[in-house]
Amino acid sequence: MILGLRTAIYPAPDLAAAKRFYSAVLGVEPYYDQPYYVGYELAGFELGLLPDAEPGSTGVKAYWGVADIEAELARLLSLGAKPHEPVQDVGEGIRVASVLDPFGNRFSLIQNPHFDPAKVR
Repeated sequence: MILGLRTAIYPAPDLAAAKRFYSAVLGVEPYYDQPYYVGYELAGFELGLLPDAEPGSTGVKAYWGVADIEAELARLLSLGAKPHEPVQDVGEGIRVASVLDPFGNRFSLIQNPHFDPAKVR
């Protein structure tokens, strides 16, 4: 049984640069920081950085929830992300978009008015 998003792993061959970027993007420092893996906890979910994996825009495709997709997209671009997929309405008020991080990984956003945080365990 799928329980929902728990972890999204991003390849990070330059681990120091990836930590700087994702600390700024997420607004928190990693809770776990080792040379072989860096983990960020955010609202019960995890974003992990793996230094020995190959980056690419076709790999990771986890959607990270936001309240205002346009504002968050602008913030990510100001932090050095590159445009990848513009904001799209995918139905029922749900909107998605994605950028590429400085290492070429897709970082996707979702504004979903139907998401119920009480269901997160």
